[in-house]
Amino acid sequence: MPETLAPAPRRLFLGVAVAVALALVAVLAAVFLGGEPDVQPVDQGRAGPVLLVPGYGGNTASLEVLAATLRAHGREAEIVPAPGDGRGNLRGHAMLLAAAAARSIAGGAPSVDVVGFSAGGIVARIWVSELGGDGQARRIVTVGSPHHGTDLTHGTARPCPIGCRQLMAGSDLLDGLNRGDETPRGPRWISLWTEDDRTVVPPTSARLEGALAFSVQSVCPGLHVSHSGLPRAPEVAAIVEHELAAPDPDLPGPGVCTTS
Repeated sequence: MPETLAPAPRRLFLGVAVAVALALVAVLAAVFLGGEPDVQPVDQGRAGPVLLVPGYGGNTASLEVLAATLRAHGREAEIVPAPGDGRGNLRGHAMLLAAAAARSIAGGAPSVDVVGFSAGGIVARIWVSELGGDGQARRIVTVGSPHHGTDLTHGTARPCPIGCRQLMAGSDLLDGLNRGDETPRGPRWISLWTEDDRTVVPPTSARLEGALAFSVQSVCPGLHVSHSGLPRAPEVAAIVEHELAAPDPDLPGPGVCTTS
């Protein structure tokens, strides 16, 4: 490691290096052991920390609102920032998620729950499918995630970085994740979205086969919430908290729509 790095960049460098090492261990284990490992079901009755994964661009401010709600209900919640400017290869972010989950479990957690906003839901799927998350995740909630793609270049002349291209319909990444079982065994999956989404188009791109999947408006009719507003909406926070706390994921009742 270059000695010229300042303390903050040095910590980031070390964190990414650890995450890469963990990912390589998982890949090598799969190669040498042969085939898919026998994944044991995660105990649904023992909840560990919640890891929150931001969307494309890496903005964590809105997730702080959701994290605060979870902490108020007694859950330990940690936001896993994206590397760089949050527009790079989503697999890099998945490696950081893998490292955060490994740290939690090494510290005694029985498992982790993951809440992925927008592209963060795709990051969670990469972690489960490619980096051993299927044996570490109890529940995964994706919020407004473009599981079947969207067009982030619409209405802009700016270049589309690799993270942007990976979120387009028909990308190699999404085609690979959606080939076969969209929700690998291990965790319980929940996917929710807003019918008012103008970033993930169509909004039903967030529908995930094999998951408990529903729009916010199917629970709270008449609610207007944009894509970027999802993590800040009290109703969404209540739905997420319900899905993580319920004995088994189910469609929440109208009580989550009460914000007063």
